[in-house]
Amino acid sequence: MWNPILETMPREKLRELQLKKFRRIVAWAYEHSRFHRRLYDQAGLIPGDIKTFDDIARVPKVEKKMMRDIQGIDPYPYGDLLCVPLDEVTTYRQTSGTTGQPVYQADSWQDWEWWSEAWSYILSAQGYRKSDRVFLPFGYNVFVAFWAAHYGAEKLGCEVVPGGVLNTEARLLKMQELRASAMMATPTYVLNMAETARKKLGLDPARDFHIQRITCAGEPGANIPSTKQRMEETWGAKVFDHIGATEIGAWSFECLEQPGGLHVNDGLFLVQIEDVESGELIEEPGLSGKMVITALDRFAQPCIRFDSKDIIQWHDRECSCGRSFRLIKGGIIGRADDITKVKGVLLAPTAIEDVVRGIPELGDEYEVMVTKKGDVDHIAITVELRPEAEQLKAEVEARLASQLRLKTNLGYAITFVPFRTLHRYELKARRFIDKRKHT
Repeated sequence: MWNPILETMPREKLRELQLKKFRRIVAWAYEHSRFHRRLYDQAGLIPGDIKTFDDIARVPKVEKKMMRDIQGIDPYPYGDLLCVPLDEVTTYRQTSGTTGQPVYQADSWQDWEWWSEAWSYILSAQGYRKSDRVFLPFGYNVFVAFWAAHYGAEKLGCEVVPGGVLNTEARLLKMQELRASAMMATPTYVLNMAETARKKLGLDPARDFHIQRITCAGEPGANIPSTKQRMEETWGAKVFDHIGATEIGAWSFECLEQPGGLHVNDGLFLVQIEDVESGELIEEPGLSGKMVITALDRFAQPCIRFDSKDIIQWHDRECSCGRSFRLIKGGIIGRADDITKVKGVLLAPTAIEDVVRGIPELGDEYEVMVTKKGDVDHIAITVELRPEAEQLKAEVEARLASQLRLKTNLGYAITFVPFRTLHRYELKARRFIDKRKHT
């Protein structure tokens, strides 16, 4: 464990620590951020009103749209969110913009050290050690991606090899040449790299490389059983998940025990789950709701009661690793924006991925399209059949239709396209398209 004191702290002590830190960050934001002071004043709240853990729910939530609306004014470009003088900002990042205008994120030197600290918990829990040579095959740019992972790995003493400007083939050859023992990427790119190694370089990822562990982020795939299994078998390595976001931080991680979920880093974050309809807090396991999260130690641009729109649920078990940090079951189930009704049935896109990746004759990529024909919803899926499975097309189609019906309660129009026809992604994939929202 990176910090055994925090990671094994009794739950009641952790709760006391979280309350203490929460009160501190709210007081800090109230004093130093025009946005937060305005928000809390409008709610008739002052920091001193927060005396118990139950009082936390009284603090107004922040949504990404609210953050976008106050950007682009002085102190430029962060606006009223900023809590430190502009000359104390040492690191700039921005969100990917996949759900709208990017949010500008300011971090001080202290905040960036905090990012590295959060990643040190993650990597230590996943078995990274000083002996590891870690390859980072992502394009270093304004998105946070694995930037903080880079510095967290260095903090652990790992040797870090940045593969930013290289293309996929060059990255693979460099990984092989240097005998990298670990890498970090989105699940989509992990599978894409394996396919490129086989098809373009004639290399077997499990046989011709030395990768022992892979840390994923950016997509739910590493906690979808069929996708995790496909990655682990392809690379002959253990695959671990983690969840983070530019405006939040790296807030959860899977440990070596791989307990079917992820630990919330309760020492650095406060995670609450709200019922999507009622807004009531959910404490019991097995009930899904949206996550509201606070980064307890991030000061330049605080993240307090942030409505992430991520759908999660508490696990009904404790992890055998000995950590007292709570577990969320199966990682992120989806986003409140993405979980939708099709033909009256609630659908989470992750269920579709689990089916497709669980059929070995299918390629790694697929695309789902939801449209409306008159008053009737129509859902279609496009998949790639591996060349060696051409003679099994009818059988695979029947199996795919059956599994989709079983796992999602929906019937799909299925289209097969030639292998390697669909788009290959390096970062976040966009496989689920709901065209009803644009009609």
